[in-house]
Amino acid sequence: MLKLLQDFFAELTGEGKPQDRFADNDYRLAAAALLIHVTAVDGKVTEAEQGTLFRLLKNTFNLDDDSTRELIDAATLRDRDAVDMYTFTSLLNRALDEDGRRRIVAMMWEIIYADGKVNEFEDNVVWRVADLLGISSRDRIELRRQVAAQHDSGGQDGEGAGSQ
Repeated sequence: MLKLLQDFFAELTGEGKPQDRFADNDYRLAAAALLIHVTAVDGKVTEAEQGTLFRLLKNTFNLDDDSTRELIDAATLRDRDAVDMYTFTSLLNRALDEDGRRRIVAMMWEIIYADGKVNEFEDNVVWRVADLLGISSRDRIELRRQVAAQHDSGGQDGEGAGSQ
């Protein structure tokens, strides 16, 4: 109880938690866990997927390299311990508006297309997550089309599907 009060007052006074700490209720941890899940769902994690994951998390959440690695480590543990994706998506639904939730789905597509191949397991995970995030099938398919077009044109400038 005392720790919660200390954290609350630290945030009010601007001290806040250090950038490299990710609490269980941090939406960044939930988003990273979903991205890690989609990275590994096909049974193999490529260097291209790892690089895309790192870049997306670093740029999207404005983290330094060490904090990005810490987020990936923490999210990997959370994904490994998760029974389902609802825990992550319910937190994201509370923390993000529709544009933010669409960005999570776009990031999932970016990771999937990083190795140039999409399989049915990856497609199914994005479908389930998008549904849990309240993203329509039409929007999910459009996000996929945008990311695929970006990869087909070789446009991997670090901005992702959201920049189109």
